[in-house]
Amino acid sequence: MEMSDGIAEDKIEQSQEEEVPHQQLKGKKLSCHKLRRHDSLDIESSSVRGLHGHDSKTMAWKVILHLAFQSIGIVYGDIGTSPLYVFDSTFTKRINHNDDILGVLSMIFYTLTLIPLLKYVFVVLRANDNGDGGTFALYSLICRYSKVGLIPSEQAEDQEVSNFKLELPNNNLKRASWLKSKLENSQFAKFFLLFATMLGTSMVIGDGVLTPCISVLSAVGGIKRATSAVTNDMIVWISVAILICLFSIQRFGTDKVGYTFAPIVCLWFAFIGGIGIFNFIKFDPTVVKALNPQYIIQYFQRNKKEAWVSLGGIVLAITGTEALFADVGHFTVRSIQISMCSVTYPALIFAYTGQAAFLRKHNDVVGDTFYKSIPGPLYWPMFGIAVLAAIIASQAMISGSFSIIQQSLSLGCFPRVKIVHTSTKYEGQVYIPEINYLLMLACVAVTLGFRSTKSIGNAYGIAVVFVMTLTSSFLVIIMIMIWKTHILLIISYVLVIGTVELVYLSSVLYKFDRGGYLPLAFAAVLITIMYVWNDVYRRKYYYELDHKISPDKLKEVITGTNINQMPGLAIFYSELVQGIPPIFKHYVSNVPALHSVLIFVSIKSLPISKVPAEERFLFCRVETREHNVFRCIVRYGYSDVRNEHEPFEKILIEMLKKFIADDVFWLSQNVLNNDENGGELDDGVVDGENENKDVKQVDEEKRRETIEKEIEAVDKAWCAGVVHLFGENEVIAGQGAGIGRRILIDYAYNFLKRNLRQSDKVFNIPHKRMLKVGMTYEL
Repeated sequence: MEMSDGIAEDKIEQSQEEEVPHQQLKGKKLSCHKLRRHDSLDIESSSVRGLHGHDSKTMAWKVILHLAFQSIGIVYGDIGTSPLYVFDSTFTKRINHNDDILGVLSMIFYTLTLIPLLKYVFVVLRANDNGDGGTFALYSLICRYSKVGLIPSEQAEDQEVSNFKLELPNNNLKRASWLKSKLENSQFAKFFLLFATMLGTSMVIGDGVLTPCISVLSAVGGIKRATSAVTNDMIVWISVAILICLFSIQRFGTDKVGYTFAPIVCLWFAFIGGIGIFNFIKFDPTVVKALNPQYIIQYFQRNKKEAWVSLGGIVLAITGTEALFADVGHFTVRSIQISMCSVTYPALIFAYTGQAAFLRKHNDVVGDTFYKSIPGPLYWPMFGIAVLAAIIASQAMISGSFSIIQQSLSLGCFPRVKIVHTSTKYEGQVYIPEINYLLMLACVAVTLGFRSTKSIGNAYGIAVVFVMTLTSSFLVIIMIMIWKTHILLIISYVLVIGTVELVYLSSVLYKFDRGGYLPLAFAAVLITIMYVWNDVYRRKYYYELDHKISPDKLKEVITGTNINQMPGLAIFYSELVQGIPPIFKHYVSNVPALHSVLIFVSIKSLPISKVPAEERFLFCRVETREHNVFRCIVRYGYSDVRNEHEPFEKILIEMLKKFIADDVFWLSQNVLNNDENGGELDDGVVDGENENKDVKQVDEEKRRETIEKEIEAVDKAWCAGVVHLFGENEVIAGQGAGIGRRILIDYAYNFLKRNLRQSDKVFNIPHKRMLKVGMTYEL
């Protein structure tokens, strides 16, 4: 594959300064044998920069506005339906003083302004990783600027995708360098960052379970105002039926669901905003005094501990805020900013202000504030829209769950699941059938188990605030190390945003025994699964790295007299990017026959969101030309969808033939122009002297014949038949392993592996052309 000279040379000069002359000669070819300690392909594979999936400078405003419209239906359903239950969850007993309403309204106003609007829309969204958001996007962004990753794609052999830019020394850069050094030299910091990432991911998925339950139950419960014949049991079962229908339509994708839901959510915001303005004017326009934060202080002075506990209800006003960031991969930063500032934020402010004005005159109906504050003629239309909006509210966190699971899977932190790309127009819109099914079961179980919004609200707050606090922690690291923000701005962020979130966190943790344990239980289960998979994933990689086949051993195997040659093309798959995996030696020792063309394919995930399709494949020759043995690294970002349009095999062969043409052209040109090398181009090219002498005699026509001959050999092998060889590795704990490692490897990991997708299903390899080679790894 043709590669940029500039990128190749720059990256190699940083790690192999003593070999610059040879690398400059090579330009477009890198030898596998030359770099014994640092694989040249591996260095190259980390120099790829991700595409900016949603670059607002090149995207037409028409598309941005379409995405902004779609985002209303996907992103804001959760935060938009919060007015259904915020005042009810805040004043759980009664309103002690009429000015308490102003204190609560003031906190709602400033919380909405500080967290969703200022923090997320104008700060956190800037920390997207080439268009993708979520906890793993923040983690991968940090990994790109410092070597803190523990997964195989982040080893010492890898060059950073984006190094610090060369800048004049200043205090901000010194601070960034200091933090980078501390993170890279602390094993505890590396593990803690990974654990925090897994915790944040688990909490977002927990949101995806709790949001549908509380939103649908709240909306359906409003029917009690119209008739007393509807019992609580009926409301619960109606809610369960609605939830099942919601998860059933996820397979149609974010694109179709968004266009279906967006008009309904727009209508919802219009209704709650309009009714809010009506109630504000009709009942008590003086609630505008709540803009004065003095009412917050007075609220705490009057209610003390009860005021602090009530924060767990107020925080529900910002539930679903993390969806702004988690779902940014489905849309764009600009589209979400437009929809939030022009529709969502104003409508919510009007809605809460109207409810507060109504409560100032009707303290006794605080338990059913939303429906009681609706003017009589609008009750039934509002009830229908509320039920639909509550259904839609679930969509935000469901879509966010799909996005972050896709990211964590690509970084080796989640078991393999099927990723379905649901839109050909917009990147990042995915659907995961297995996760959708499990979320549905969990939602039904929680709804049937808790049966009331108050109990679910206690659980809901913990998940929301935990994720926000973790996001802020990652953001501070990014501000210091990547953005190099002024220290006063960082301190201001921590003192204002950080303090608000920690106060809310302390309040919601108080309700741990009243349902708050639920999201932590979800998180514990998910973190266990992610840790088990990631730990064994890394152990397997290091096992292959320790037992890889040396170049000399490979040549000995290929040229051995006991090995039979047969027509065809064999593709060996592995995740090892530093050499030939041990599975090859195991295969040859049992089947002493090799195909005429061999390709060792290494699948590598980079800590970037997307890898350009034209830069995905990197090739090099492993042996001399007559042996036709190649290595290939196939690089994916964590948001790339694999095997979506064309068969993987076809693309691989086409890129191989392109590499052969470029390789022959490079060799002839450089040898003819560099006679002073004395017939030795590179100590890593086997039999280089003989090859150089041959190439010197090749003219333009002979070069074309050489290319045609080698490509013809590949085509003949392809036509003769292709076999895909996967390692069917049995992983067991090694001798002397402790009981903890035995449980983790022999039972937990193998249970997950038996019940989840295999590598061949990820690439849709036909079973009749697939061969699995069994081998036992003692870890």
